[in-house]
Amino acid sequence: MADDRPPSAAALLRRFQQHAPNSPQLLGFLTLFISASILIFLTGLTLTAAVLALIFLTPFILLTSPIWLPVAFFLFLATAGVLSLAGLALAAAAGFSWAYRYFKGMHPPGSDRLEYARSRIYDTASHVKDYAREYGGYLQSKVKDAAPGA
Repeated sequence: MADDRPPSAAALLRRFQQHAPNSPQLLGFLTLFISASILIFLTGLTLTAAVLALIFLTPFILLTSPIWLPVAFFLFLATAGVLSLAGLALAAAAGFSWAYRYFKGMHPPGSDRLEYARSRIYDTASHVKDYAREYGGYLQSKVKDAAPGA
């Protein structure tokens, strides 16, 4: 038969002690709480400083904005140009390095595909040449048949 009586205080205290965190866990929770509190305080301080700076600097920003737009445009173009040149130089260096290794016979990655493409192009060109030779002879014989005196 089930016992419907509420648990005694001693049993309740015993269950609580079994599930209570130990000393290292309490120290970890305390460290986490202190770190989170400091980070929340610093976040609030940063947000407050940013809003105050925006309030006080808005007139200066509005008065000097005609100067900022061309400067920003120039800086954007200069940055884009430098990054483009750096990217092109890096791509050229990689290409020259690959070509150097290929011509030295070091078989860089992708050289097998290049060899396959080269052989396909050579085979196709030789087939076209043979076909043109055969078809050209056929046309010459037809021209002679059409104009025997020519």
